[in-house]
Amino acid sequence: MVSYTPTINKNNNPLRTILYAGMTAGFLDGAAAVINYLISSNGKNPVRIFNFIASGVFGKKAFAGDWIMAAWGLLFHFIIACLFAAFFYFLYNRIKFLSKNIIISGILYGIIVWLIMNLAVVPISKTPPLPFVLSKAIIAILILIFFVGIPIALVVHKFNPKIIARND
Repeated sequence: MVSYTPTINKNNNPLRTILYAGMTAGFLDGAAAVINYLISSNGKNPVRIFNFIASGVFGKKAFAGDWIMAAWGLLFHFIIACLFAAFFYFLYNRIKFLSKNIIISGILYGIIVWLIMNLAVVPISKTPPLPFVLSKAIIAILILIFFVGIPIALVVHKFNPKIIARND
């Protein structure tokens, strides 16, 4: 006879899950942004992406061109990714829909990330204003869906504390 003994998933560690999800999303989103910038700018230096991110805190000084500002931008980029991973982790354990529909949750979360960044974070930062271009917005939303929302949802789902059935 097969016995059923529920055990708690020992892979769960909230901080590790959040950092893993955030670093994964940060890397994928950063790589996608660099590739998109290289294509759309005809090969200009993609370090400007991270200078732009740093400008959120440092303003115009971030475009001075030194590598320290780009490093600050990269750090801010990963901090933001980890904060979005932490927020999803917090929501995941409280909203049942998120755990039942992982891919849809990731798609919706990517859209939410875009909305938060463009309607709240960027407007209150010191970054220079950019004109709204629908085609660029669609590309940005798709990047956030596939390289932030879905990866965060998948990582959080994989390492979420849950009951695992065990056959003895």
